[in-house]
Amino acid sequence: MSQDPTPPLTPERLQALRDIPATATPSPCYVVNLDRLEDNCRILADVREQSGAKVILAQKGFSMHATYPLLASYLDGSTASGLHEALLAEEYFGKEVHVYSAAFKEHDIAMLGRFAHTLVFNSVRQWQLHKPTLDASPRKVEVGLRVNPEHSEVETDLYNPASPCSRLGITRAELNRQMAEAGLTDLSGLDGLHFHALCEQDSDALEGVANAFAEKFGDLIESSNFEWLNFGGGHHITRPSYDLERLNRIVQEFRERYSVEVYLEPGEAVALHTGVLISTVLDVLEAGGIHNAILDVSATCHMPDVLEMPYRPNILDAGMPHKRAHTYRLGGPSCLAGDVIGDYSFDSPLQPGQRLVFLDMSHYTMVKTSTFNGVPLPSIATYSKADGLHVVRKFGYRDFAERLS
Repeated sequence: MSQDPTPPLTPERLQALRDIPATATPSPCYVVNLDRLEDNCRILADVREQSGAKVILAQKGFSMHATYPLLASYLDGSTASGLHEALLAEEYFGKEVHVYSAAFKEHDIAMLGRFAHTLVFNSVRQWQLHKPTLDASPRKVEVGLRVNPEHSEVETDLYNPASPCSRLGITRAELNRQMAEAGLTDLSGLDGLHFHALCEQDSDALEGVANAFAEKFGDLIESSNFEWLNFGGGHHITRPSYDLERLNRIVQEFRERYSVEVYLEPGEAVALHTGVLISTVLDVLEAGGIHNAILDVSATCHMPDVLEMPYRPNILDAGMPHKRAHTYRLGGPSCLAGDVIGDYSFDSPLQPGQRLVFLDMSHYTMVKTSTFNGVPLPSIATYSKADGLHVVRKFGYRDFAERLS
């Protein structure tokens, strides 16, 4: 497994996570520091001010709706990957609700037509298929098309949405083919284009993608009177070293060149460095010369990106293996042999009942949890200096049972 793909925490950000009272929470438990979350929102709001972009939350990365009132006070809305995320946004976030899916069902379009601000289709065929339903809608829904600029600097194939053979977004060659098939000479009726080609990257990567997008699709933008362009997500805007000046310049250039609104839809950047996953050591045992520590958190159930990326999350006051006096392989309680979080070293031997604090566990964790093997879901809590610790939600047996039949 590789090291944590996110950048090191600054001393200030690390202290904000240390302030969370780990021994006072249920275990396991996700805890989001609301002060840090608001710090991120202020950075995103400044990008809105300086660049003129609209900034919307990508719920696929962070959907803790208890925090939506805070987020909504800074952001322009949210984006969803389907009907249920869109309904969550409509119920708890308000403001603009944008929706993209690789393919929509007719029922979903009928429902989304009642409240969505924007629907983005993955192909001309999907757009044309659902056009009659949207035309019959009692309210105006803006419509866009996701395109594939066929340029990406994402190294992990699993997270690369803009590879030449990706199912996400239509290439220019396929767009031309589907337009001819539908008898279309232009894209009249569409309000904008959307691309997404980044993953945890800086604005230099965005600049490369944006230039490729303009090269392949710029003629369509100029000839179609689009109202907006959506630059997707994957922007690590709130990372300490992120080049905000370059981002603002890119957005401004596109807004001026094409006379359009530009959308950014960060997900991870909203919640970056805001939360922890608190766990408890259940047992320690030796096998084959390896000291194993069994925790009440699971890689496969509670932080699946550890196995999918893969990566090794950081732990408060722990180091790389053999850098400190005592090294352990940490694993979850499930029966999956590969439910292993990684190898870590500690200054003192681990003891049953001891709390361990995994860092940067707000994004792509809560949204991906499962109850595989009946492993309990972690509780969810918030913390702020002003209001202290507040447990928002606890889960139990019924949450497991009611997902089955």
